[in-house]
Amino acid sequence: MISKTTIDQVYETARLEEVIGDFVQLKKAGSNFKGLSPFSDERTPSFMVSPVKQIWKDFSSGKGGNVVAFLMEHEHFTYPEAIRYLAKKYNIELEETEQSDEQKEQANERESMYLVSEYAQKYFTETLWETEPGKAIGLTYFKERGFTDSTIKKFNLGYGLDEWDAFTNAALEKGYQLEFLEKTGLTIVKDQTGRESRKFDRFKGRVLFPIHSMSGRVLGFGGRILTSDKKAAKYLNSPESDIYHKSKVLYGIYYAKQAIAKEDNCFLVEGYTDVIQLHQRGVENVVASSGTALTPEQIRLINRLTKNITVLFDGDAAGLRASLRGIDLILEQGMNVKVCTFPEGEDPDSFAKSNTYEDLVLYLEENAKDFIQFKTSLLAEEAANDPIKRADTVRDIVNSISKIPDQIKKEIYIQECAKIMQISEEVLYNTLAQIDKKGATDSNKKLKQEQRAFQVVKNNQVVEKVDVQFELERKIIEMLLLYGSQKQEFEDLVLKENEEGDLVLEPEIVEAKVYEKVYLDLQEDEIELTNEQFRTIYYRLIEDLNESEEFTVNTFLSNLDQEMIREVSSILMEEEKYKLDDWARKDIYPKGKGHGVAQLVGETILTLRCYLIKNRIEKLQKRTEGSTDDNSEVLEEIVNYLQLNKLLNAKLNRVLS
Repeated sequence: MISKTTIDQVYETARLEEVIGDFVQLKKAGSNFKGLSPFSDERTPSFMVSPVKQIWKDFSSGKGGNVVAFLMEHEHFTYPEAIRYLAKKYNIELEETEQSDEQKEQANERESMYLVSEYAQKYFTETLWETEPGKAIGLTYFKERGFTDSTIKKFNLGYGLDEWDAFTNAALEKGYQLEFLEKTGLTIVKDQTGRESRKFDRFKGRVLFPIHSMSGRVLGFGGRILTSDKKAAKYLNSPESDIYHKSKVLYGIYYAKQAIAKEDNCFLVEGYTDVIQLHQRGVENVVASSGTALTPEQIRLINRLTKNITVLFDGDAAGLRASLRGIDLILEQGMNVKVCTFPEGEDPDSFAKSNTYEDLVLYLEENAKDFIQFKTSLLAEEAANDPIKRADTVRDIVNSISKIPDQIKKEIYIQECAKIMQISEEVLYNTLAQIDKKGATDSNKKLKQEQRAFQVVKNNQVVEKVDVQFELERKIIEMLLLYGSQKQEFEDLVLKENEEGDLVLEPEIVEAKVYEKVYLDLQEDEIELTNEQFRTIYYRLIEDLNESEEFTVNTFLSNLDQEMIREVSSILMEEEKYKLDDWARKDIYPKGKGHGVAQLVGETILTLRCYLIKNRIEKLQKRTEGSTDDNSEVLEEIVNYLQLNKLLNAKLNRVLS
């Protein structure tokens, strides 16, 4: 268990914009920050972070919450895991008791897989540094690759003993379950008829590269065999599992994320050692696709941190041709892409190893070509004097340009291509138009199919009415969150009889805190919030505002469950979506939300009263319909309510028919 003191300190210290900034590139938008949603595929930012309120809202997926909720949603942390992560980030001493075997067993399946993977990483690292085979074989290999001790330790590199079940037995002795060892792929289990199943270590006799998530959790491993066994694969990765999806992971992203955001550029390489060697040399904004073909999910991972990618290729011409598809994928995501190739026989690993940091940076700067220059020079060489190949080359390049969402960029690249390939812009524009037309035709077919399907659903739909009471109750929660502890002068309305015998509402000025005014008004009218979640939040708010001298939304959120945190964040951030930004520079000064708090509170409570009175009148009227009984008392009650409703609506400047 983590102590309450530690949890409070974490919430007080952690800055939401800093934490989310490690995962998403945020840009200032008025008093808030905006970025691309990390939960959906979007090109227009709808992910909003409020440093003042210390909450976030993703309008594309509907998710929202505080700093802990973000880590739980994005990194699939449990609550204690999120607190531990923040404590480590902000150097807060963690007061907690160690997990018992019983607690380990109670952890959910996904969390159990993380625990097994983290144990495996520590085991393989200890094996590398503390066993004779580890030092003689694994450590020697890494040293021969030119890695220093500090680099080997930083990347948690390890070694698996060349024994059938050394790791598996060690894990089982520590209390980890075979079920999760098998699900993570660390152990291979083979059933034998009539005999006990055999257990094998997947990574026996291999040096190991742990693969981390963006927050540093161990997801899986890449293992390289060091013997010349022709039957065994040279490189072996963890299999797909609930925690490891290779198409959604980039090797080194945990170590590179801050440098990528700082440099506003990401170097993309192919292998583990490329990443480590460049990192060791001082170029830290580098990640690898881990030998797999680049995927849109991997590109979007980078897109959260920067719009710029530089793809680093070795001098192998055959490999270059195969990698062009990856460039088109990057362009489709609306990103800027450059390409840098190394001299024949060199790759990022060997080049970084044999050059100083200054020489390496200079080479990357001077040799990084815009994708159009790279692609035209590569394909033009292949086409040479063959007119048919030349035509195919031009079409190939224009096809890449067609992937770019930005029209201005498209035009610039067409002009560039025309110069390099010595062909008229008109021909290229015509080719581009044909490609775009074909794409539009395909899209229209798909759209029409979707529309037909939608029409079937639409014909069966009933348009829902706005739930007035829901919206008013939501507004009450918002007012308490934003202004609950503020002292205001309110105009109380007292129902009196004037000299003519008519009922009138006379105003009386009272000074009170917003939460006191709301609570007393609802109590006086015996109004109970009908939405269960709002009701729970309401009473928690009233209690906290009454007990706390300095109420803050951040502290309040720290004591709620995740479902309520999401609801509160949604309430507070909804209006930020439509907020006017930086109008002051145009000499336009819209009123802030804090203006007229007393009026806002008064009108909201009055509107709720009117709505409930109207509902009461309708119910009473239904009682009299078709009734032969004496309804004089009910009719008198209806008349009284109608008169009160008229007075309240007049106060709200509403005319009733």
